[in-house]
Amino acid sequence: MPRSRKGAGYRLPLPCHALLSAWRAGYGLAELRRDLLAGLTIGIVAVPLSMALAIATGVPPQHGLYTAIVAGAIIALTGGSRFNISGPTAAFVVILFPIVGSHGVGGLLLATLMAGLILVALGLARLGSLIQYVPYPVVLGFTAGIAVVIALLQLPDFLGLTRIELGDSTLHNLAAIARALPNVAAAELGVGLVTLATLILWPRLKLPVPAPLVGLVVGTLAALLLGALGVEIDTIASRFHWEFQGQSGSGIPPFAPSLVVPWQLPGPDGTPLVVDFALIRELLGPALAIAMLAAIESLLCAVVADGLTRTRHDPNAELIGQGLGNIAVPFFGGITATAALARTATNIRSGAASPLAAVVHALVVLLAVVALAGVLGLVPMAALAALLFIIAWNMSEARHFVHTLRGAPGSDVAILVICFALTVVFDMVLAVAVGMALAAALFIRRMATVTHARRLEDDETRDLHRQAALYDINGPLFFGAAEKAMATLRVVDPEVKVVLLDMHDVPSLDATAIVALQTLAEELHSQQVGLIFVGMAPRQVIKLKRAGLSRKAGRLAVVRNLAQGRRLTERWLAASSR
Repeated sequence: MPRSRKGAGYRLPLPCHALLSAWRAGYGLAELRRDLLAGLTIGIVAVPLSMALAIATGVPPQHGLYTAIVAGAIIALTGGSRFNISGPTAAFVVILFPIVGSHGVGGLLLATLMAGLILVALGLARLGSLIQYVPYPVVLGFTAGIAVVIALLQLPDFLGLTRIELGDSTLHNLAAIARALPNVAAAELGVGLVTLATLILWPRLKLPVPAPLVGLVVGTLAALLLGALGVEIDTIASRFHWEFQGQSGSGIPPFAPSLVVPWQLPGPDGTPLVVDFALIRELLGPALAIAMLAAIESLLCAVVADGLTRTRHDPNAELIGQGLGNIAVPFFGGITATAALARTATNIRSGAASPLAAVVHALVVLLAVVALAGVLGLVPMAALAALLFIIAWNMSEARHFVHTLRGAPGSDVAILVICFALTVVFDMVLAVAVGMALAAALFIRRMATVTHARRLEDDETRDLHRQAALYDINGPLFFGAAEKAMATLRVVDPEVKVVLLDMHDVPSLDATAIVALQTLAEELHSQQVGLIFVGMAPRQVIKLKRAGLSRKAGRLAVVRNLAQGRRLTERWLAASSR
């Protein structure tokens, strides 16, 4: 956010930025009609996606629906992007699935709450712009890796392999699936293939009905037909059961989300969690990973939305909105939420004008839960697995992945492959950490090669005294380049009595560079050689003064230009000859 005209003070990110900006742009009945139609379309898409992503995470499908209802509305009303649609997303599967296995549903909701607090803190600290510093190969590498893991996790349901216990290790899961392949259920595979074919072919017809809805309807009809023939197909209703206020049933509970205490939901052993410092410490790492990924995904989604609509989002307000949504949703049984790129793009293509479209989408999902819970329970697990295959494929950005492998510099390709492999074999957190470290190291190396210092020849020194040496320094002086540049300056001819450093092309100094300059000044002083900085920026002069450089050297000066440096050199040399 901008500062005040006086340049002092701190302004909090504007709450409800997206809603207010839509209102200021002009909002009337025409815009309301567009929001209603867009929200209806997105709501229809969100119902099957929310169920499928919740199941992929390892929790019953209603938790994904509650996420779309509660977080979808809160984030839209309090966030910084006018068009983002938030809810459960595929990117979180690889983070949330291990949390459910270790800490149960209660642990997942508690980690979501902690992540929401972290996101609010990031927004209040105005760190939304930092997301632009995540390198593209890192993002592409871990998203493609996540897509592979998601697809692998869906193979048991797609193939009808019912006796497989999946864990956190991708290699273990792959081996378990391979051992169970002889037990493939032909009926489940048939339902999955029919659904998958529908999901692939339907968009080519360019009809307004969303492909996920059509695919799941076709898959459900195929399952009902097989059921009439006496073939049992695993469905949401047969897989999941619920209890609520003395009532029980199978499938999805036909009730609106109600207030719950997150840590009182079942842990890994089926009993409520015991919240203590040890549990908080165990969940802090996953919560940080959730917050980091939520920030990356939501802000990237907002940037894409801005490009499609020529609008501008507030990244800090968006982080706060995402945080508030993730703080609130665990108290209604919802899981982690962030902006979903595919749903956001569909929202824009459907003509949305404001965040009210996201609110309408949440209401549509709520209506589906209350009125169509029984119908939703008929959806086959194989059909949901097919839908997740499509999500994983779209998420992988296979074309961009291959294009980057073919055309990017070798260092970027190495980062991409390493992030991808680490995500698949280990986890996303390690992949991002290693990828960022490698990208930073390569950047430092590249910047170090840019920075150099050289002594100008006689024809370049503009009649400078023969006992003076002029060095031109180009590039930032930082820990990766300072020592290399200073090594050149230490080679001084015995006859040289004054060294001039042209600093016009030095944009920045860090602590390492300042120490190197201090050492140089002291060495030159011990040799009775003067040192003149030419064209140093005022902020750099202040840094040197704060470091005490002026007190550690004898003849030391800072001048604006070379002409002043030449005159000062003549005075110093004249005084020395007396």
